[in-house]
Amino acid sequence: MSAGASRHVAASVSDSVSDAASAADAPRLVVAVDGPSGSGKSSVCRAAARELGAAYLDTGAMYRAAAWYCLDQGVDFDDEDAVAVAVEELPLSISTDPDHQTVTVGQADVTDAIRGSAVSEAVSEVSTNRRARSLLVDAQRRIIDEAGVVVAEGRDITTVVAPDAPVRVLLTASAEVRLARRGLQLGGEQSAESLHRQVLARDAKDSTAVNFTEAADGVAVLDSTDLTFEETVASLVDRVRAVR
Repeated sequence: MSAGASRHVAASVSDSVSDAASAADAPRLVVAVDGPSGSGKSSVCRAAARELGAAYLDTGAMYRAAAWYCLDQGVDFDDEDAVAVAVEELPLSISTDPDHQTVTVGQADVTDAIRGSAVSEAVSEVSTNRRARSLLVDAQRRIIDEAGVVVAEGRDITTVVAPDAPVRVLLTASAEVRLARRGLQLGGEQSAESLHRQVLARDAKDSTAVNFTEAADGVAVLDSTDLTFEETVASLVDRVRAVR
């Protein structure tokens, strides 16, 4: 498959989607990037993948799609088993084309909908559900195996999803910068309280499931607080080219 292919995570998330024969013959390089909300992971990793001619996997979009599906189906987030069952049945397809990211659930294009505040405030209910998280991690590994050369970003890519990746980076920034970036991303229409819930409070809850605020052994730290977007992308790309 090309970097621009759409990965069907399932008829359900638990289904296998990889073509083992073609994947085995393809060149392989995994760039794993973790970091907190608002650190710039998505935009930086997408730009880096474009420059490297690699696929791009936004694992956060997968959790968001699962949260959207739970909301759409009226799943009670307090019922951990019900959330896990919904994720297991999730009919998710995600593009790994850095120039054209699309996320669909069944026949619904949810690419924009999963970025809304309702999903942002609910997504931790999925990401902290251990069974649901395990299902999505398995799906992410299959997508990475298919892609061959891929920049994958999230919260546990360097430690759980792809701990053997030759390039592992923790992308971070100060809380003030992250809040400001997320506010700009959302069009400046969010209140300070809403931004806090979507960035800092979400990070605090998600950190109970996985550590993405401190670099694990062998993981490089890229602090973008005082860097421009272009400088941050260049730093990540240089790290990959040094390995290549």
